[in-house]
Amino acid sequence: MNREFYHYVLLTLFFFVPIIDAQDNQTGKWKLNEYDLKRYQWINLPENIYYPGDQTIDIIYYKIDLTITISPNYIKGSVTIFARVDTTNIDSLFLDLAQNMIVDSIIIQDTILAQFNHPDDKINISLDRNYFFNEVITLTVFYEGLPNSTSIGAGFIFDLHNGDPVIWSASEPYFANYWWPCKDTPADKADSADIILTVDTSLIPISNGSLKSVINNNNGTHTYSWKVSYPIAQYLISVAISNYQLYTNYYVYSGNDSMAVTNYLYTESYTPQNLSKLDMIPEMLEVYSSLFGEYPFINEKFGHAECYSLMENQTITSLVAFDEDLMSHETAHQWFGDKITCKDWHDIWLNEGFASFVDCLWKEYKYGETAYDEDILNLMSFTRNLNNSVWVEDITNVSNIFRPESYIKGALVLHMLRGVLGDTLFFKTLYDYSNDPELAYGVATTDDFQRVAENVYGADLDYFFSEWIYGKKHPRYKINWDKEEVDSTWNMVIKIEQTVNISPPFFTMPIEIKINYTAGDTIIKIFNNAQIQEYLINLPNEPMSIIFDPDNWILKDVLSIIPEVEEEDYPSEFFLSQNYPNPFNPLTVISYQLPVGSDVSLKVYNILGKEVAILVEEYKPAGGYETEFDAATFPSGVYLYQLRAGNFVETKKMILLK
Repeated sequence: MNREFYHYVLLTLFFFVPIIDAQDNQTGKWKLNEYDLKRYQWINLPENIYYPGDQTIDIIYYKIDLTITISPNYIKGSVTIFARVDTTNIDSLFLDLAQNMIVDSIIIQDTILAQFNHPDDKINISLDRNYFFNEVITLTVFYEGLPNSTSIGAGFIFDLHNGDPVIWSASEPYFANYWWPCKDTPADKADSADIILTVDTSLIPISNGSLKSVINNNNGTHTYSWKVSYPIAQYLISVAISNYQLYTNYYVYSGNDSMAVTNYLYTESYTPQNLSKLDMIPEMLEVYSSLFGEYPFINEKFGHAECYSLMENQTITSLVAFDEDLMSHETAHQWFGDKITCKDWHDIWLNEGFASFVDCLWKEYKYGETAYDEDILNLMSFTRNLNNSVWVEDITNVSNIFRPESYIKGALVLHMLRGVLGDTLFFKTLYDYSNDPELAYGVATTDDFQRVAENVYGADLDYFFSEWIYGKKHPRYKINWDKEEVDSTWNMVIKIEQTVNISPPFFTMPIEIKINYTAGDTIIKIFNNAQIQEYLINLPNEPMSIIFDPDNWILKDVLSIIPEVEEEDYPSEFFLSQNYPNPFNPLTVISYQLPVGSDVSLKVYNILGKEVAILVEEYKPAGGYETEFDAATFPSGVYLYQLRAGNFVETKKMILLK
């Protein structure tokens, strides 16, 4: 693994605790979630870049034919493009290609040498005549050079693993043009593609689609020809090259029909532990196919190519670690991201939020409903300080695109939609979206997904999408309730107040409330569509307490639940204080407050995420508390302490200095 990755992980552990994922039950260590691993690729990337591509043409086909060498690191070859005129007429067009790459020549319609110039990462091409609407232009660009790459693995990268070469591409979102001329926008998929790669015979070049031929050139090189027969976005065309060892298993999808799952691993990674993880992939494909329709590229393949990248390239994921969460997330992308691709990066949540949510569904299938619930609660705990909309306002800065709202909050939007629709209609929505004839193997926007959801639901969902996709933050509720006996029944008044938000000013949502009696309970459902709202509910028995949103269908903060007569006796919100003193030796005090009675867990972890002390593990009534941590037997270092109380989860850092 390269040093930048380890440096990022170290920084995450020490300074970005809130984005650490759930604790592994077997190892006791904290796991970095898929968002963290992927985000490391985008640190310190160029700002203010945006390639909408030439809007006058529609790409039909790409043929990428490259010779890739090491010592020196270099690529040379050609890209042939079939482009349909998508406007009245044109006499010129442009392709995206990084300016440092050398364009040798361009041929039009197989015979005509074109005039061109290459400023500002664009090849401006003068055509030989006017071409009219729907005419197809054939261009072949001959070029060479050492492609751009970032220090953290985006673009086209030459590297080493265990002393051996490894080469890969990482083109999302704006980096396909770093290594090949194209229309660099996801909005325009090619109908098909060929990727032809010539390398030293000691290396194996992997790409998308089906392997059609391997030719030994009798000069120390061989050529692998890969064929993509499904539509594909430019950023999903990939290259991964190393001295791979192949591990194949099979997804059996009907009767005796099966598809190869091809996994290209470093020799040092070809271990029983990793192979057992890869053996889960056919089951993932089976589960996802049952939910969303058959694996979208069933006539080609699915698989992985190991490199220092994490990317859902169509039919061949680039994989940096053999982790179940990563693999389930990237496999889900074959439906959500590859089969249906966000039209532009404003709607990246349609890729990343969906894949993050489907990972939770995998947990539900594999390990039960409790595992799903725990995953959702962990995602909710990460959102306390997220202030942006899920829809990305500024896509000229790469770091704006790959942010936790795109992944975590996007996943929670789907979880909340599941709560609104109910399971039957929700899963029909996902299936219908994946198989919508206007969207399948094409591109989509949030409006497209909303249209499908509303068609299934049979009612307007604009309130939901406008607040959760385009709005910011999340609701913060204060609940008061009172009761009165009336003619052998009980009237209950529930008052819900939301603190003022900016956009939207308040959130409209259906809300479940669990009402507890002395013996038994009941769940009622109300529709909350005002900043302050009261509900009168008649009950057969005396209500003793309530639980607001008991199944956690809403991303929220519950600041207080207060019986009216006891309002002044309670803290106003959950709160975990910074320990005092800090740094400390060896004693420190940790304070917290509870606006409602809750099961409380207060634990201490070392910096590797291993549990070292349990300070509180019991039910606590509403109120303020403090507890002392005696670290006399612990070594100096950074420690983490975490409070869990109901839906509230917060982690802070403290330093022991001896």
